[in-house]
Amino acid sequence: MLRNKEEELEVLFQDDNKPNLNNLKKDRDLIKKESSSGFFKPTLLFFWETIKVLIISFAIIIPIRYFVLQPFMVQGSSMEPSFHNGEYLLVNEIEYRFYEPARGDVIILRYPRDPSQYYIKRIIGLPNEKIQLVNEQIIIYNEEFPAGIELDEPYLPDNIDTPGKIDVTLGKDEYFVMGDNRSFSSDSRDWGNVKKDLIIGKTWIRCFPFKNFTIFSTPEYEWISN
Repeated sequence: MLRNKEEELEVLFQDDNKPNLNNLKKDRDLIKKESSSGFFKPTLLFFWETIKVLIISFAIIIPIRYFVLQPFMVQGSSMEPSFHNGEYLLVNEIEYRFYEPARGDVIILRYPRDPSQYYIKRIIGLPNEKIQLVNEQIIIYNEEFPAGIELDEPYLPDNIDTPGKIDVTLGKDEYFVMGDNRSFSSDSRDWGNVKKDLIIGKTWIRCFPFKNFTIFSTPEYEWISN
């Protein structure tokens, strides 16, 4: 009888402390699932936030890049001493949607004989004006100066000459352009007037080199009576 009691107690003791294998398996599965979820959820959130940032960035940058500002690098010496080879410029593409190009503006334009090429030049003559180049002097004829007036260019150093001989009348949407380095510039003296739809925009900022950082504005002219 005593032995049976002892055996019964032993069985009871073993039953109380014996681990339930089914419960352990479920616990392990639960730990696995929680661990996997804890890894993938932050990763997915990180990728989703990155995608949102990229979408927002492209939504802001692309319209600015194609419709407001565009970067260009100066190549060649045709605009020296105002601009030099290798300089980086930001070009304002939106201004001429609201305002007409002005005399003295430095513009980026498509080369009339090959629109895939871009040139940097300065506007000298405006629509409906007559432009003469005589004895290295530019004479402008328009409604304000029907008898003609000599163009004094403050951005040119004294040692810059303007060779050539020109007598041309511009159409209603045409511009006469030149490079500041007159003896080494291919411009309207060689390939004619520039239509407005070939003008990309106005040179706004020189961003590089940093020491030459400049925000450009339209120059003011002092007219010289002819």
